[in-house]
Amino acid sequence: MGLLDSILGSVLGGGGAAQGQGSGQAALINAVIKMIANKGAGGAGGAGGGLGALVGALTQGGLGNVASSWVGTGQNMPVSPDQITSALGGDGGVGGILAQLAQQAGMSHGEAASGLSQILPSLVDKLTPDGQVPQQDSLEKMLGSLGIGK
Repeated sequence: MGLLDSILGSVLGGGGAAQGQGSGQAALINAVIKMIANKGAGGAGGAGGGLGALVGALTQGGLGNVASSWVGTGQNMPVSPDQITSALGGDGGVGGILAQLAQQAGMSHGEAASGLSQILPSLVDKLTPDGQVPQQDSLEKMLGSLGIGK
């Protein structure tokens, strides 16, 4: 599982050193990956979920340049928990992506926003190696080959 190990290693800061903090982060990563695979937050069907919908939500939330840097092949721009909260509807928005991911990961909105600010740049970067968001069927095949989204 080289790609999954690469994603988790870069997102969690490399291997076993992050495992104490990693259980909460791992639950959040799992929730994000399920959403990206259209299995959780973000809804059903092609337009309601997936990586494109996540990037679209970030763009609509005012983080278009940041999200584009993660998808593109250059340097990944950082994002703050407050920016994540604002862009993904976590400030009381029950239907927001942040609220759904926080619930699935079993954490508060603040904890989820903090975790997402750390993991999304690397996760989106690793899932877009060609500098663009892959078609949902290609992404599902990639995640399926890792045993995710089945």
